Amino acid sequence: MQIRLAKTAEDRAACFALRKAVFMGEQNVSEAEEWDGLDDTCLHFLAIDQTGPAGVARLLPKGNTAKIQRVAVLPGHRGTGLGRQIMETVLDHARQAGFHHAVLDAQTHALGFYEVLGFVAHGPVFDDAGIPHQAMERAL
Repeated sequence: MQIRLAKTAEDRAACFALRKAVFMGEQNVSEAEEWDGLDDTCLHFLAIDQTGPAGVARLLPKGNTAKIQRVAVLPGHRGTGLGRQIMETVLDHARQAGFHHAVLDAQTHALGFYEVLGFVAHGPVFDDAGIPHQAMERAL
């Protein structure tokens, strides 16, 4: 499995196709909510193996804070540790790029996944695209 910055148009298209499959297809997120107009200001990470794209994440720079968003793994790759590998790659990149903090809005069913990576939940649970979420943060 290779996890890399999506620098080419082909890589970005693969990221967007995977997000469409997971968020819009599986989770019924609307097109308007998924395509929020921020993709051009984000860094996109693509996990790919010999069979094709397997997972994605994006990083939205906000001052010295890295906001991690759109973390998704295709069903056939879930439970393999790929999500953790993607997150570790994004966090390493953020650290090397000079960010001091990482934040994300986690779907509540995934809070434990992010806690293992050092994130701490704070604030109330809120609705995002019809899915309960909670804000999380950690130092880098």
